[in-house]
Amino acid sequence: MSSTPDAVTNVSDGSLLFAQFKIKASQIFYKSPSGLTAAIVNLKPIVPGHVLIIPTRVVPRLSGLTEDEYDDLFRTTRIVQAKIEEYYGASASNVAIQDGKAAGQSVFHVHVHILPRSAGDFERNDDVYDALEAWEPKKTDKTTSEGRKLEVPDDEDRKPRTMQDMEEEATEYRNLF
Repeated sequence: MSSTPDAVTNVSDGSLLFAQFKIKASQIFYKSPSGLTAAIVNLKPIVPGHVLIIPTRVVPRLSGLTEDEYDDLFRTTRIVQAKIEEYYGASASNVAIQDGKAAGQSVFHVHVHILPRSAGDFERNDDVYDALEAWEPKKTDKTTSEGRKLEVPDDEDRKPRTMQDMEEEATEYRNLF
């Protein structure tokens, strides 16, 4: 296994840095066995279950990850995606990375968006990309793929959630693993 560069950003209280933002341990719902990757809840999710997968070291672009970090990031993405889809009864997911400012990256720390999807949850399927483009760091009920549409708020209606909301969601997701 190749070594990880010195700038590891695990904080002693169990929290992590997401670029310049401190993510409390209570917002982290999964850490990979290697400790190189974590899954966190989202401050302003686009759909219920919209979560982020991040390397535990602050790295702005994919090209800055070590081979081990890169492999672990995508292995963790696959594990978390399966659990979140199952939890929400989703029939699919958008898995997205905005790698660099010109690609719409708003937080300069590699992160993978996982958005569980169901048929018809957006009026136009590609509207999810517009929502991602406007994404920033609302609580709705989970849904199933049995015909119930996801409640997808307009971007201007998406408000930051409370710490309590995010901690409760992370606790629920922790139980999936």
